[in-house]
Amino acid sequence: MFRSQSMYKVEIAVPEHDIVSVTEALAAAKVFHVADVTPSVGDTEMLQSSFWQDKMRRCLALEQRLLDLMLALDVGEEACPDEALHWIGMDLAERDVDSLEREARGPVRKLNEAREELGQLETARDQLTPLVGVDVPLQAFRDAQYVFSMFGLMPVENAMRLRASLELTPSALVVFGEHGRLAAVGLFGQMRDAEILRRAARSAYLNPIQVPSEYRGTPQEVVESLTASSQRTRERLETYQSELHLLQETRIRRMRHLLWRLRVSKHLIDTISGFQKFKYTYLVGGWVPYPEIEAVKQCVNEASDHAVIKVSELQEAERQHAPFFFKNPPLVHPFEPLVTTYSYPAYNELDPTPLLAITFPLIFGVMFGDVGHGLFLLSLGALLLSRKLKALSGFSQMGAVVAACGLASTVFGALYGSFFGYEELIPALWLRPLERTEEILIATVVFGVVTLSVGMIFNIVGSLQRKAWGRALFSNTGLAGLAFYWSLIGLGAGLLMPTPPVSVGVMLPLTVISSLCIALAGLLEPWVEGHTVDRSGVAMTFMEGFFELFESVISLLSNTLSYVRMGAFAIAHGALSLVVFILAELVSPGRGPGYWVVVVLGNLFVIGFEGMIVAIQTLRLEYYELFSKFFTGGGLRFDPLSMLPAE
Repeated sequence: MFRSQSMYKVEIAVPEHDIVSVTEALAAAKVFHVADVTPSVGDTEMLQSSFWQDKMRRCLALEQRLLDLMLALDVGEEACPDEALHWIGMDLAERDVDSLEREARGPVRKLNEAREELGQLETARDQLTPLVGVDVPLQAFRDAQYVFSMFGLMPVENAMRLRASLELTPSALVVFGEHGRLAAVGLFGQMRDAEILRRAARSAYLNPIQVPSEYRGTPQEVVESLTASSQRTRERLETYQSELHLLQETRIRRMRHLLWRLRVSKHLIDTISGFQKFKYTYLVGGWVPYPEIEAVKQCVNEASDHAVIKVSELQEAERQHAPFFFKNPPLVHPFEPLVTTYSYPAYNELDPTPLLAITFPLIFGVMFGDVGHGLFLLSLGALLLSRKLKALSGFSQMGAVVAACGLASTVFGALYGSFFGYEELIPALWLRPLERTEEILIATVVFGVVTLSVGMIFNIVGSLQRKAWGRALFSNTGLAGLAFYWSLIGLGAGLLMPTPPVSVGVMLPLTVISSLCIALAGLLEPWVEGHTVDRSGVAMTFMEGFFELFESVISLLSNTLSYVRMGAFAIAHGALSLVVFILAELVSPGRGPGYWVVVVLGNLFVIGFEGMIVAIQTLRLEYYELFSKFFTGGGLRFDPLSMLPAE
């Protein structure tokens, strides 16, 4: 806790023929974080890159072929199976995909052909159905040498317009029936006027029906024939679908397993292509947590008899690049995402998660103190943790944070004597914010002073661990900054209190000495750490130090006063609840059903809207006031190699 799990640097020399088995073993162990290695440029590297790029192309092509096949067979991907997954060679994978495609090719082709044929038959039948009333064989119109004929559908209101436009052209327009706003018509005339008739039909939006030459007989007979053919095609379609369903049931597990093995292989190929390669050997570098060193050695030795492992402690320069691995207890672990949202801790700095796990619920509870509202949030957090609501399953990791904030709100609600906004149901164990506003504001300022002091202490401890002696002693968040902060508080107390706990005569020299240390930090820090002091820039350093001191005063003052918002929100919480009851009384003065509807809806609004604002303000106090005192961030997340890439 407070520190990353100790990391060791591991370098493994692996023979070329064992690189796949060793990489797979490291991925299965899930404790090896691959270090970024910049390969040397040369012919060997170019060959290595080309070799694995070719494998990657084959793997991607096979994966796409398998996905296309699964789509054709209506087989879903589903989640990654629980069973162990292993590398699969590209030749073996290609044979498996070829075999599956051969098995499915015939039924799929027949099914597609049957679907296409059924579509053509139904389209032709639908086109000829409007002509069922015509008791003349279709071939009589097709074989006519001197008579032009056109059948089709057109808007009903255009029929008269078409007749009018053809008054001077010998022709006849016959309406066989109407289907909604469309009329089934036949246009007849002399063959010598065919072009005139076609132009007139197009202008009237007549959509012609194409009658294939193979259809013979009257439209009624052709439609009956097409209906019978469609039924036979549907029966064949059902037969092909049954064959595919049987194939799907017998091959579904095989296809899914093969798909995930291809994805495992794709990930391992991508990983191996990043390793540095010499002539016949790969150099694999990475970071391993200290407790897992022996496990890594064992898995590598089992995968290769000729691999050589070198384990070494981190040098000071390497600590800046090592990944950070949280080692917090289970109760603190849910707060880690709140830290990583701000930034990932560097390996050589303190982890702020334990401090955040204490202060975050505490600050939230102070601002949102209410027994009823707190119990509601506590229940909501427990519900999120249970994962019983699938719609909220994505927020399950925040369930513990919500529950902790709800518990803190419940405690402070008891201290404030508030239950769903009612302040007469339970006694206040401490004070009521609306009645004693000055006390709650002073209390939150004191809380801010303590919190900021803890942040500076964290900075001092972290700097000492990194052997940054100058920063620990003279920075504005180091020992000098802490002394300066407390001396200013002492001077302020001496001016405001008739009998201050510490006399001004003690505080004033401390203020002067600490302020000089901060102003001269640019000179004192390199001197303490044994570096050469640039004497030519003393004046500039002193001037910069003066502005640094001025900025520190402003920053400490603003940071401290920022915690006043805790008391302000505690007061606002009570005032907002009071507004809800005033509105409820206006709606139903006799406390009828309307009163309770407003009370329930108002409390839900307070929990949702104000709870969200309070959470944002809590994060602001953590990120900008507390974290700025000691937390730099910019670290690298411990991301161990696994069979599949992290989502």
